Amino acid sequence: MASKIQAFLNHPAGPKTIHFWAPTFKWGISIANIADFAKPPEKISYPQQIAVACTGVVWSRYSMVITPV
Repeated sequence: MASKIQAFLNHPAGPKTIHFWAPTFKWGISIANIADFAKPPEKISYPQQIAVACTGVVWSRYSMVITPV
């Protein structure tokens, strides 16, 4: 078990890199946004919706410009 954890921690795209944390936070924002579906419109968080829109723009740009090696 310890070797699997060590391998995960030392992986080139593991938790020590932005390649791990950026999508993790994007998924967190998206899941929080899904939780707002049941809220009445007057209780929706506008800062959260702005964050969702901004991350969508960033990821769209990233997907069109960056070429993985």
